[in-house]
Amino acid sequence: MRILHVVNSLEPGGMENGVVNMTRALEPRGHEIHVACLERRGQFAERLPSPARVFVLGKSAGFSPGAAARLARLITRVQPHIVHSHNLGALIYSGIATFGGMRCPLLQGEHAHLTADERSPRRLRQRRWLYRACAAVHTVSPPMRDELLALGFPAAKISVIPNGVDTAHFSPGDRGAARRIFDLPSDALVVGIVGRFGPYKRHDALLDAFDLIAPRFPHLHLLLAGTGGSEEQRIRDRAAASPHRDRIRLAGYQSDPRGCYLALDLLAVPSTNEGMSNAALEAMSSGVPVLANSGCGHEQIIAHDADGVIAGLATADALAAQLSLLLSSPARLSELGLAARKKIETHFSIGHMVSGYERLYRRLAPHAP
Repeated sequence: MRILHVVNSLEPGGMENGVVNMTRALEPRGHEIHVACLERRGQFAERLPSPARVFVLGKSAGFSPGAAARLARLITRVQPHIVHSHNLGALIYSGIATFGGMRCPLLQGEHAHLTADERSPRRLRQRRWLYRACAAVHTVSPPMRDELLALGFPAAKISVIPNGVDTAHFSPGDRGAARRIFDLPSDALVVGIVGRFGPYKRHDALLDAFDLIAPRFPHLHLLLAGTGGSEEQRIRDRAAASPHRDRIRLAGYQSDPRGCYLALDLLAVPSTNEGMSNAALEAMSSGVPVLANSGCGHEQIIAHDADGVIAGLATADALAAQLSLLLSSPARLSELGLAARKKIETHFSIGHMVSGYERLYRRLAPHAP
């Protein structure tokens, strides 16, 4: 089958990582994958097996009729069996370019809970109108589907395909070697966060919590891996101003974050808006336990106190308290990490995810080769 993904860009991010992983798994099965980037290309494009099949549409700020026309022409050229849009911006342009789904089946992917802006009456009306053009809609976790149903979206059209991770690649390994890469002491306690610097990721809360507990844990270090997002410069400035800045590592963009996870004792995910965190899945697959904020879809992948910890992390004080409890017991961290690895191998492998998408594609385009 020929699949055309439509995204804003392939800059590093959880959804974008999922598109890349899906493409790398589907192409060996005989499928032909193309990606249309509305605004810009992005670093993840080079991870694709066929980077030449990435097309940049040059969307300007605000609504761009030209980008919609260019997407329509790309659809004419590629002749995809399915257009697979991701998040609301891509759906708007895909809905227009497919003439409301009449040119080919349109599949919409939702990858995070709706923000306050997306819950506004205008945005909800947009989604309701555009969902009519979709042959199907998928979320990456059951709570996300429940959220859409509670807002009155059609249950028959919305399914769930959980994210998956390459368990062969993201696997336990040499912690000492990984720490040397980031100039971290071999005997340190290392907490990290992996992802772009978006407002919902709450890097600032983690930095505040780190400053609170650093005096109690003199061997504690903090690793921040990632790039991009509206908060990046502010978070970099905040880290530079920390009284414990000598124990903070800003790792920047990592084309392969496996080494980041291997360097950690604990991954912190204090986000207030996640669909199903790829960073959490990858860390768990690497044998690293996760401390995650409650109510953000983490309950679908983490069993509290069995293979990770889910807690209310609304404030830096609450985050500091949970970090202190976990870091005080290295043996418990190891036990949680072993259980986390087993959970991912059993329930969240990339094979499960790819098979789910492949079945959905076949159902939407049954006459494709």
